[in-house]
Amino acid sequence: MEMNLVIVGLVFVVLGYLVGVKKFTWLLAGYNEKRVKDKNKLALLVGGTFALLGIGIAISGFAGIQQAETIMFVAIGIILLELVYVNVKMVE
Repeated sequence: MEMNLVIVGLVFVVLGYLVGVKKFTWLLAGYNEKRVKDKNKLALLVGGTFALLGIGIAISGFAGIQQAETIMFVAIGIILLELVYVNVKMVE
């Protein structure tokens, strides 16, 4: 078991819950409520992505996958793609 991946995965799941369910969008870096078209859609999209990434990272940690750098590289790539999507489609 890769404990560092499990911990990072759990942090992502908690952040996904706080942003997606509790709507704590203030946790998002650079968030400006005045520029976002739909706060609920943004919270669900970002929170859901973080939760899914967290579950995937935690499962890979429990499975004992040794490529932590590769897993985190893929997760960061997904987050960056989502950042571009949000800035193009959801921000005025």
